[in-house]
Amino acid sequence: MSNKLPSARSAVLAASVALALSACASAPQFGASDVDFNGRVSVVDTPVVLAGKPVTLQGQSFKPGQQVTLSYGGARLGDTVTVDKDGKFRSQFVLPAAAESGRYSLVASAANPAASLLVPLKISPAVPLSGADKFSVDAKPLVPGLYQVAYSAKSDRLFVTSSGREGSSLVKVNPQTLAIEGRATPPAAPAPTPRPGAAPAPANATPAPAPVFAVFGVGVDDANGNVWATNTRQNTVAVYRQSDMSLVKQYPLGAVPHARDVVIDQKVGKAYSSATGNPFIVVFDAKTLGEPKRIALTSSVRGRDAKEFSPMSLALDEAGGRLFTVSMTTNEIAIIDTKTDTVTKTFVVDGAVTASGVAYDSKNDRILVASQGSDNLVIVDAKTGKVVHDVPVGAGSLNVTYEPVRGLAYVSNRAAGTVTVVDANGKIVGNLSGGTLPQHLDVDGKGAVFAVNKSRGENDESGDRIARIASR
Repeated sequence: MSNKLPSARSAVLAASVALALSACASAPQFGASDVDFNGRVSVVDTPVVLAGKPVTLQGQSFKPGQQVTLSYGGARLGDTVTVDKDGKFRSQFVLPAAAESGRYSLVASAANPAASLLVPLKISPAVPLSGADKFSVDAKPLVPGLYQVAYSAKSDRLFVTSSGREGSSLVKVNPQTLAIEGRATPPAAPAPTPRPGAAPAPANATPAPAPVFAVFGVGVDDANGNVWATNTRQNTVAVYRQSDMSLVKQYPLGAVPHARDVVIDQKVGKAYSSATGNPFIVVFDAKTLGEPKRIALTSSVRGRDAKEFSPMSLALDEAGGRLFTVSMTTNEIAIIDTKTDTVTKTFVVDGAVTASGVAYDSKNDRILVASQGSDNLVIVDAKTGKVVHDVPVGAGSLNVTYEPVRGLAYVSNRAAGTVTVVDANGKIVGNLSGGTLPQHLDVDGKGAVFAVNKSRGENDESGDRIARIASR
């Protein structure tokens, strides 16, 4: 991923550079600066920024009447604009068609009074749809607020979590027909404690729905016939029975702070949950359902960029007794021995920014990492930590799964609305439409991949669907 915009190849930027140099011909005027400057600038009107397309920026909390100029590398972007009476402005420019995907820092310079700030800009790769003839896709609407999906080999059923405005549920789905065959509604949860100093709700405000132990992450335990779900809002997890969807155990609040993913290593009889935003993973005895323990995660990053390891997705190598997780803050992989529950290795994934998804390629002993901030799939040698392939797949690469029959990785690109299929050589063999906000995927081990996506609202016909994808 590049960190520089190409200039020589672009007539647009060349012209901008000439304008900027002309503007700088006179000596700068050092007048009074905006000492209490609180201006903010962000990209609006599009979820994805692409080369050759217009970019609209909106500023707020500026001083009325200020003149704002945007630039990159000394070249002006668009026209100088005047801040309105509400302290806001909008500015637009067109990216060069040759601009490379990557992360950039633009400069917003204000005058009268003077101030400036850096504006982050991410240019995502434009990956065209392809390979539709190589895959069969059967998609159907399911329930609102889809989040994750997990396949049970023993019962040959899918278990899907949903949490949205309409409530929360755990549903059992037939993988052939994609029909719902069972449903569990989470129990009521304690009302959240008001934040200190928070203003009370207006008397005429619509009452908030009663809180429940809403389900988000999901993992299956065929050895004990259970389904585990994370209750992210309540910082805990729950266990349901696969057969009748009854609640087996609801762990108390705080068992797993900001619980995200949950996976079950049936070989050693343990369930693992990531505590996103906290430097540890929580481990449970999957048979006794006793008190959990914590596995500390220490980042290998040192210096001024050092941060705490924040685990996101989880993936298992049951045969090798290993658990993999990625950190969204430090862009690292941690490898955990599931027999001893100790971290054996931690290393940075080169090319990954805001790492979120992880899967394991058992055939080639490789770890697959999907990263929202860099819009790519990074394929890493599990022994050495060396990057084997770095594949741009689409905006907002959120999750990844590995399909072992054909040896393919499937990546859900949330912002791009696609599911990208990548082979072991780092080649894209298909880039399929994933509907609105592709979210999560799992495999059945027999060649099929199941993907769920979220909607943007109740009238979104492309959202809240489950899809069965298979190679032709």
